[in-house]
Order: sequence, then C-alpha cells, then structure tokens
Amino acid sequence: MLNVGDLMTTELFTLQTTDSLKTARSLMQLARIRHIPIVDEQKRFIGLLTHRNILEATISRFAEVDNTVQDEIDSGIPVKEIMRTDVRTVSPELRLRDAAEILFRHKYGCLPVVENETLVGIVTEADFLKLTITLLDAVEET
Repeated sequence: MLNVGDLMTTELFTLQTTDSLKTARSLMQLARIRHIPIVDEQKRFIGLLTHRNILEATISRFAEVDNTVQDEIDSGIPVKEIMRTDVRTVSPELRLRDAAEILFRHKYGCLPVVENETLVGIVTEADFLKLTITLLDAVEET
C-alpha cells in the first residue's frame, strides 16, 4: 500500500507571511510551481498561496497598468494578506488513494503534508499525473 509519504515532494519552495506578493509571483514563475506553502521560522505550516490567489490579487491587464507599476504594488502586499489559512493538510501516513480522493472530490490542486505541525512535503495533482503515467507505462509493458 502506498502512502502520501511515498509520493510527496519534500524539496519545497516556501515563503513566510512577511514576504511580498512580488516575491511570490517571481518564485512561482522561476520554479514553475502553482502552490507555495507559507511557514513560520520553525517550518510550521501556516497557510498556502496559490496561483489563483495571485491572479485574484493582480490588477486586471485591462486596467492598462504596466509591469513596473504592478511590481511596485506587489512589493507592498505581504503574502499574509492573500494566502489561504483554511487549508486541508494530510499526514505522510495517509493512504495515497485517500489523498487522491480528497484532491478529486474537493477540486484541490495540492495537499500540504504536515507532521507534528511541521511542513514535511506537498502532494499535487501533477504528482498523481506522473504516477499515472508510470503505471500506464508499466501496464503497456506487460
């Protein structure tokens, strides 16, 4: 039986509540990620910032605000103002099938993995897609 700990990503990009929206936007672009866990100094999980949160906090391109102005605005917005704190977390011992069902039923893009209040990983839709591809390849080989 596979558990979340078998699939989760453990090398994480995280931010703290005082980091700016500009920093978050840059991190998502550079790392090509859509979810950033927010932690405190002891790596305790506090919340989650998603690509959708960033889009909601962005001035519409129809407002004709150039990138320099948007960057200035983003620099003044701390992550704590737009992050989500009502986030479902799971333990590394949770069955992988149960985690997949949580993602599917609630339309979540990820589940932060927490053990003793400390962030230890994250499991995303992309992780499940990679697993599916691996399993499909294995089936085709037989």
